[in-house]
Amino acid sequence: MTEPPARIAAADLTAYYGTFAAVKNATIGFASNEVHALIGPSGCGKSTFLRTMNRMHEVVGGHVTGSVVLDGQDIYGSKVSLTQLRRRVGMVFQKPTPFPTMSIYQNVAAGLKVGERLSRNDRDARVERALQQAGLWEEVKDRLKASAVALSGGQQQRLCIARTIAPQPEVVLLDEPTASLDPMGTQRIEETLFGLKKDFTIIIVTHNMQQAARVSDTTSFFYIGQMIETGPTKQIFTNPADPQTEAYITGRFG
Repeated sequence: MTEPPARIAAADLTAYYGTFAAVKNATIGFASNEVHALIGPSGCGKSTFLRTMNRMHEVVGGHVTGSVVLDGQDIYGSKVSLTQLRRRVGMVFQKPTPFPTMSIYQNVAAGLKVGERLSRNDRDARVERALQQAGLWEEVKDRLKASAVALSGGQQQRLCIARTIAPQPEVVLLDEPTASLDPMGTQRIEETLFGLKKDFTIIIVTHNMQQAARVSDTTSFFYIGQMIETGPTKQIFTNPADPQTEAYITGRFG
């Protein structure tokens, strides 16, 4: 079977903080309209690698060698606009981060203030669609002017997903999005991912191997700053090619 073409791909990517290489020589391609899981023990480079996909690691002084290509363009090129890049590659963090002084509506609409100019009707439609895609519309449609921080933790995280997808990015990055949620909130986020991949390429970091097995199409295993193995999730979890992957999957370390 021919592999689908990559929407975004890293080639020989090494990510540094100062002189410390947090990720070394990783090469992975992520196909469109699939969920891709990054697994591995804490501190092995998963989140660092994820943040290189939209250059968020640069916020804390990181830099890379190698390349990350999005739709044929190296996102580390000198002419790349970071603002436009982060509209194309959105990110959701581990802890829900709603803007506390904004309403539910204002939170989702925040990303629509940059770039294209929308009429009020178009903006309203975009906010509603994003909330529907994030599985939150029915719960908040009658209180869009209410404070975002009045929502439960799981609802706040889905609100952050809605805010991220409202500008219609191509790729959505999620860094352990359910780590701080209860089982019900986790389930709702996982259900949301199945719908979202119809419209987006999704890359998720998770420590929960059962979650990776449930939601992802492909899985990549990281260990001590290296990408050890990548492939279809079913193959990674049932017949891994590398002994280190098998040891991690079977619970012998991590």
